[in-house]
Amino acid sequence: MKSSFAPTALLLGNFVIGTSIMGPSGMLGELSSDLGVSIRDAGLLITFGAAVLFICSPLSAWLTGRFDRRKFLSGLIVLLALCNVASAFAPDYATLMAIRLLMMVVAAPFTPQAAGTVSLIVPAEKRGSTIAYIFLGWSLAAAAGLPMVTIIASHAGWRTAYLCIAALSFIGFLLLVWRLPPRVSGVAVELKTWVSLGRNPLVVLLLLITILQMSGQFIIFTFMAPLLTRLAQATPTAIAVVFALYGVFGFIGNVMASQLVDRWGGYRTSLVFVVVLLTGMAIWAAGAGTLAIMAVGVSVWGIGFASTNSMQQVRLVGAAPPFAGASVSLNTSVLYVGQAIGSAIGGVMFAHDTLFAAGYVAVAFVIAALLVVLATRRFEAVGESA
Repeated sequence: MKSSFAPTALLLGNFVIGTSIMGPSGMLGELSSDLGVSIRDAGLLITFGAAVLFICSPLSAWLTGRFDRRKFLSGLIVLLALCNVASAFAPDYATLMAIRLLMMVVAAPFTPQAAGTVSLIVPAEKRGSTIAYIFLGWSLAAAAGLPMVTIIASHAGWRTAYLCIAALSFIGFLLLVWRLPPRVSGVAVELKTWVSLGRNPLVVLLLLITILQMSGQFIIFTFMAPLLTRLAQATPTAIAVVFALYGVFGFIGNVMASQLVDRWGGYRTSLVFVVVLLTGMAIWAAGAGTLAIMAVGVSVWGIGFASTNSMQQVRLVGAAPPFAGASVSLNTSVLYVGQAIGSAIGGVMFAHDTLFAAGYVAVAFVIAALLVVLATRRFEAVGESA
């Protein structure tokens, strides 16, 4: 009975992980003014954090494959909570950056290990929809966590926002201890596993899709709050509403994807939602400067943001079932590569005041991702189980 609620505990774990990782995006202005750094420098909390996540995600898959999942995942959430508490009391930017990098080391293993845990506790026929389900936690992080951070930071300060994330993390810890079954562990990831994945052309193409679509999104997403302020004179409340729209529609999109994938298969479902993602970002780019149009673009974009990533996980599991944990870890790792690339490009464009062009550069990355999705079509029958 306990294991039937385990995916929900993992979903909530992803919620606190996602809120912790994305949190600075909702309070860049407050961090900038209080710590005496530029918006671009505040954005480096995301860029450098993503670089750490990229390194640590596959490394952790190699080092922690045999760990008891309940003890390991719940322990990560406790450490995450402590890092958030420490962030709230950071005296300066350098200290906050150091804590941020440590926090990302802690956060890196959770999402891939959560996805790998699903393959151990649910039947194979439900694996695709359950993976999509636990990734709803990231949608909730954008729908509720990020707007919460934005509102709290603007009214009570960024330190209070970090304390609230810490409180949510402690709740996530209790749920994981309560709901995850004991003595569940995977297998060790060996060097030959990485070699086998690197020789699989479908896996390589899927990882490239993740890099491209995440790079495009984070050119805008990292700096969405200051972009809305500069381009459309949005208030903190309006910014929180836009973040909420992004997350709510992301949640809806992920629910749709989780219902469709078992019938349509990974390729078809992925293709549809990448097109939706591209449409939303194109609306943002064309409507930059008008808050209502930008909000519509974010809503459409939101439908695609979490669902496309969930489909990447599903397709990777299908492309190489024996190496599911490792391939999901790799996908999470390159996801953070995309975040680092996108936030770095967005930071340069923000610093040079090329704000209107940012949307079009982001769209170009997603178009490239769509072309690679189309290139994977020929592998569907032979390379994927979905």
